[in-house]
Amino acid sequence: MLKAFVLIETATGTGPKVVSLLKATPEVRSANRVTGPHDIIAVVEVSDLDALGTWLADKVHPLPGVQKTVTCVAVSQ
Repeated sequence: MLKAFVLIETATGTGPKVVSLLKATPEVRSANRVTGPHDIIAVVEVSDLDALGTWLADKVHPLPGVQKTVTCVAVSQ
């Protein structure tokens, strides 16, 4: 399994809905609104790097309100 932290910037007022939609996907272990330069941090687990790219392209980037993502892949447990 590959674990990644996805830092998400959203349009004003869309954060709660984006978190709700993220939590509905089976890959998401947690999703929280946060302070700082990003609005949401999601922790995800997928089978491999290809699956991560597909998940981001198909499930995250199309969500209404998502403007930008930064993905950090965990290198240790």
